[in-house]
Amino acid sequence: MPNYVKKLIVKPSSKIRLKHFDPGYHGKHESHKSALPEIQENRQKMEDLQYLMYAENKHSLLIVLQGLDAAGKDGVVRHVLTGMNPSGCVAVNFKEPTAKELAHDFLWRVHPHVPAKGSVAIFNRSHYEDVLVVRVHGLVPEKVWSKRYDQINDFEQLIVTENNTTILKFFLYISKQEQLDRFKKRLDDPTRQWKISESDYKEREYWGDYIKAFEDVLTKTSTDHAPWFIIPSNHKWLRDLAISQIIVRQMEAMRMQFPKPTVNLAEIRREYHQAEDGEKAGRPKKR
Repeated sequence: MPNYVKKLIVKPSSKIRLKHFDPGYHGKHESHKSALPEIQENRQKMEDLQYLMYAENKHSLLIVLQGLDAAGKDGVVRHVLTGMNPSGCVAVNFKEPTAKELAHDFLWRVHPHVPAKGSVAIFNRSHYEDVLVVRVHGLVPEKVWSKRYDQINDFEQLIVTENNTTILKFFLYISKQEQLDRFKKRLDDPTRQWKISESDYKEREYWGDYIKAFEDVLTKTSTDHAPWFIIPSNHKWLRDLAISQIIVRQMEAMRMQFPKPTVNLAEIRREYHQAEDGEKAGRPKKR
């Protein structure tokens, strides 16, 4: 089994050119059926590890999902992270900022959603929109957005250092033709037509600009404390397998342990047996 942590990680200081990466890569598997047992095993491990994280209450996990339209961000939340317990996990969608949010610094709307100890947060789009969409469409001057890479790195370092957070950032990489094929499926499937946006095809005109913007994001903001992973996503099952494996391995690396009980177990057992004996004594005898 390939080690996707090592294979897909963007090493710090790497200069990324996405033309050197194959969005159609599928590893040893040829189909979803072949990959499914591993995906299901990873889901179960994630569920167990999240329970352990919640109990230990010392670590937290932030998962960042970025990609071009139709890359599969919603699919990852639905198919990969479905086993996460909602009591300890939240998914946040960052849409176009409101007037109130625009009146603050660009990270102001993000910070309240970072995970507390013992919990998992999933960012479906994120603070990186402020060096992607903002840059491509010239919403702020270059002298503003160009400073944000360092600001983001400092922000993520703060989260890691102050709250013992593990940050995993996934760039879902699809080809331009695959995006068009997925747009067609949305047109033909009534259950997906609600996803259609008037901006879908207009944004395709900026494909090259977005690729360049993503390359700079991957180059400038993949760090030891908050690495990026380039996930080949033309095959949805490979995407799900790689992301689930990476999350499991990184959570296992936290070396979490269940906390010791805070009560006197011998005393609690005595009270339990006393209650049990009382229940038995109060039950009517069988005839």
